[in-house]
Amino acid sequence: MPGGLASEILDLALAPAGRARVEWAEGQMPVLRSIRERFAADHPLEGAKVAACLHVTAETASLMHALVAGGAEAALCSANPLTVQDGVAAALVEQGIPVQATRGEDAEMYAKHVGALAEWGPDITLDDGADLLMLLHRWERHVKGGAEETRTGLLRLRRLEQDGKLSCPVIAVNESRTERTFNDRYGTGQSAIDGILRATNLLLAGRTLVLLGYGATGRGIAQRARGAGAHIVVCEVDPLRALEARMDGYEVMPALDAAERGDLFVTVTGSRGVLRREHLERMKDGVVLANAGHFDVEIDLDELRELATGGVRQVLPLVEQYDLGGRVLNLLAQGRVVNLAAGEGHPAGVMDMSFANLALAVEHLVVNGETLEHRVLDVPKEIDEEIARLKLESLGVEIDELTPDQQDYLSSWGG
Repeated sequence: MPGGLASEILDLALAPAGRARVEWAEGQMPVLRSIRERFAADHPLEGAKVAACLHVTAETASLMHALVAGGAEAALCSANPLTVQDGVAAALVEQGIPVQATRGEDAEMYAKHVGALAEWGPDITLDDGADLLMLLHRWERHVKGGAEETRTGLLRLRRLEQDGKLSCPVIAVNESRTERTFNDRYGTGQSAIDGILRATNLLLAGRTLVLLGYGATGRGIAQRARGAGAHIVVCEVDPLRALEARMDGYEVMPALDAAERGDLFVTVTGSRGVLRREHLERMKDGVVLANAGHFDVEIDLDELRELATGGVRQVLPLVEQYDLGGRVLNLLAQGRVVNLAAGEGHPAGVMDMSFANLALAVEHLVVNGETLEHRVLDVPKEIDEEIARLKLESLGVEIDELTPDQQDYLSSWGG
């Protein structure tokens, strides 16, 4: 084990099933495979200690393999207890990559696992929510840099930066063009609907879906739900996004008004308390509540429990029914991110680009970390373009190039 870091997983005997799952995912991740092949030849990460607090899935395993191929020592813990694929964790441990994660672990065990990776003393962190890097800051442990994959995590880190307390450069992978456009719109857009349907077997056609948040992820969810025949209502606080939703053909209204209309509510804002007591009190009998944001704070679970004077019961494996005294509200996956807690998460073909961003961000930090400002930084343009080029190549797509005359025209001010 790298640096003597122990693993804590459910059962090593699950490794064969995990290996098969990882092999399937890697077959659909040609961009990361190409990067892994280059890493294996050049070893650009030699000597780096990389700790990842990410969803423990087959796609993440492919990223870990690429980091190790590049010469890094790498270790993994879970960013969400309900998204751990125990077989994948076992397969990684069998291959010598330490993992601290079990599906369904409680808050105490989760904190222990994140703490174990922090104690290991990483040079570089990869986060899905910033828990690991925030802990290292609280402990005043120096790292060379980090990369963050969620909007929620970036909000936390930018607050740290504003307070003058961010002690290393952080690459905002979530905001790269190849991440934002494809991961959020096509990845979460498809997988959130998939998770909802797996948990409930609902017929979307004819139902009203209230979508709270119309960023890239919200647009993807709306597009796919409309394709399945749902009527979409969008709630937003950003006037430009609200206008965009209206121009895209959706109803737009305040959440309190929408609360009386919806059959299915999906939160995807990155904020907290998006659905609260005043919304829950207005909802119809039998509505379904799902969260597609990273943390389980978008639906106010404390107030939902307080309103459930008639009790709470499990009606399906991933559906809790809250009896509000004559009305029932159905909560999916305990309010956790529904695409992973109730489904398989993003398709591997989308995570291919997301994890390519993380792999190349690690390389950028290893090579340039000492010269980078201690701020939340954009993904370098050349990384975005390299990932897009590799993805197009894998799809057999060729594109045009500017002629010298066009390049001169576009770079001159005279016209």
